[in-house]
Amino acid sequence: MPEETLSKDLFDQDKLDAPPRVDGAEDRGGETAATAAEAEGQSDAVEDEGSSLKHLCSEIYARISAFLQERPSNDLLRNVQRQTQTSLEVIREALDRYSLDDISLSYNGGKDCLVLLILYLCTLATNPRQPTPSSELKGRLQSVYIVPIHPFPEVDAFVRRTSESYHLDLTRYPAPMRTAFEDYLRDRPRIKAVLVGTRRTDPHGEHLTHFDRTDGGWPPFMRVHPIIDWHYAEIWAFLRHLKFPYCPLYDQGYTSLGGTTDTHPNPALRILDSSEHHKRSANDPSTTDDVPARDRPEQRRYTYRPAYDLKDDHAERLGRE
Repeated sequence: MPEETLSKDLFDQDKLDAPPRVDGAEDRGGETAATAAEAEGQSDAVEDEGSSLKHLCSEIYARISAFLQERPSNDLLRNVQRQTQTSLEVIREALDRYSLDDISLSYNGGKDCLVLLILYLCTLATNPRQPTPSSELKGRLQSVYIVPIHPFPEVDAFVRRTSESYHLDLTRYPAPMRTAFEDYLRDRPRIKAVLVGTRRTDPHGEHLTHFDRTDGGWPPFMRVHPIIDWHYAEIWAFLRHLKFPYCPLYDQGYTSLGGTTDTHPNPALRILDSSEHHKRSANDPSTTDDVPARDRPEQRRYTYRPAYDLKDDHAERLGRE
């Protein structure tokens, strides 16, 4: 896929309550998202709620296999191909060690765990460990959602619809992470490993490996980090090149999602909104000095570029408190 098409593969926020699509659409100039439903060459790999988990895995496997066979048009996509191969190998190793009954996925609707989920589904399509794939992949995949104290409605909506469409058996725990995992493992005592979408630049991610036991004082399980070495730009190149939908908050300048009280659009993506709609007339009777109203700090209005415009890994969390 030519690089210039990447900027057009956006997700329509107006379709949040519709089944998700793995296709893209053209940018309509300044809107936060484009209409995926109008794109050509649509795929029903994820949108058919009635399709089986096995079929879903096969469709995603075909899409990713085609990507890995592409001749990349730039170094970024070449790196994404390498990262994808490595992550698939880590997930395969996890599936060699543990059965599906022993594995869960930590999923919160964010970009990183979304990439992880897609790669997990891809790997399941050809997993030789499972003795009866036709029966193993009929149901839903165990997953856990650690809900923030003040969740974004947009994130909750995205988690709800993607958990259905990606066939997740998602259990929600509105509690601190340690408490949530204690409760989850008490409710699901067979769980021995959890796939986690942590990356190297995340808090406490610097020294992690692909497989790490939980620290002392935490409920015991193996943390599996298939995308630990992915860079921020690679995450977005994967999602946009392969045209997988993502939470619409990312199109509003959010680059790292937490709760509504500690998460804001990233200031590194802020741009001055110079539209006439947001300019205050210099003839406004309430202004008495010589400074044009539009140039006063209190009158300036800002918008934000989408999350995928950010390039620096270390600027990703500038919108978090």
